Amino acid sequence: MVTLPYFYRDEVEVGAMVSLPEELETREAAARQRVEELQAEAAELAVRLERARGDLSRLEITRETVAEVLAELSAAKTPVERDLPVEPVTGSEEASVPHGVGVMMVPPWREGLAVAVLPDVYRDIVEVVADAAGPLQAKQIVPRIGLPPTTGKIEGTRGKLKRLVERGWLEEDTPGQFTLARRGPGRDGPNSQ
Repeated sequence: MVTLPYFYRDEVEVGAMVSLPEELETREAAARQRVEELQAEAAELAVRLERARGDLSRLEITRETVAEVLAELSAAKTPVERDLPVEPVTGSEEASVPHGVGVMMVPPWREGLAVAVLPDVYRDIVEVVADAAGPLQAKQIVPRIGLPPTTGKIEGTRGKLKRLVERGWLEEDTPGQFTLARRGPGRDGPNSQ
């Protein structure tokens, strides 16, 4: 028989006579069960995280693909686009401007037409060119409009620059060097129109 030191005797005699090894086994079993529960939760969270990452990736790819398709469609000049009248957009009308297939997203520049009629990325490009001290290349514009300086983004921006030149917003006196059109927007300042 094991003799307990005097300071344990009162607890053992007063208590329900539970042995120390039994109490440790009970606590160990409870801890093991809690670990198994947490591992199951962690596994479930890992599965949910992977699903969410897959959803995010698909949405990012879809958004980029749609943007590329719309940019290509707006680059193609269709007879319908040439016949569309372009009216200046002001304040509350801005939200009702349609964007999409069959609608000219970058209208030809004309006197009184505000930069605000342009889609966001085109407006950003015009503003960057307007703020520049001299001609800019596509690779200089890309980081200034918040895009990574990858070949794809530079080429996409070059296409947008060419479209802005075709529509009279910018000029390309030297190949690859873009400036504001002399008669175009922002000659009095980038946001004056």
